[in-house]
Amino acid sequence: MADLDDNKLLRNISEAFKELAATVNAQTADVEVAPFSRACSLISPLFGCLGIAFKFAEIDYVAKVKDLAEASKSIGSLQALLEQDIAANTVKKAGSHSRNLLRVKRGLDMVRILFEQMLATEGNSLKDPASKAYAQVFAPHHVWAIRKAVAAGMYALPTKAQLLKKLNEEEASARIEMQSYIATSAPLIVYIDNLFLARELGVDW
Repeated sequence: MADLDDNKLLRNISEAFKELAATVNAQTADVEVAPFSRACSLISPLFGCLGIAFKFAEIDYVAKVKDLAEASKSIGSLQALLEQDIAANTVKKAGSHSRNLLRVKRGLDMVRILFEQMLATEGNSLKDPASKAYAQVFAPHHVWAIRKAVAAGMYALPTKAQLLKKLNEEEASARIEMQSYIATSAPLIVYIDNLFLARELGVDW
């Protein structure tokens, strides 16, 4: 990872997910847990940059990515990770690698929709893009109290300009990297969903 430009988080994210998408699109190899968890860990600071509204998501996401990184020391692919939990009958058990994978996938999806909405929305406010991303991905799985807390936190979101400054990005470069992440994360998200759906495990739990 030494070749990564530490000051350009979005570029690092976009490069890492390009590699994962290439694996998915080639359909010749399974996605490995190690590069997957490494790419996902690059997303963690983004949640931090969004402030209090996404604090719960940041804490939850970081813990789940850490678990997958730990799992990568003994488990090769995402497919093997799921198979192992199926064999042990622990897929839906709290703290299982499979459950954590599903939670991490939601984090990736939330960022994808956030970027889509940011690119499609005029103005400097992040409230609309962030609210839509939250409503689509996390809200259906959260109890009322968390949804209420998130709604209140939306008023403390940084502006688009503040977010780009935190990310050390110009608007033009950020737009390119966001579009790249949207394009490369989509097939990966579908791939993970299909791992669960092909085994009739569902993804809404």
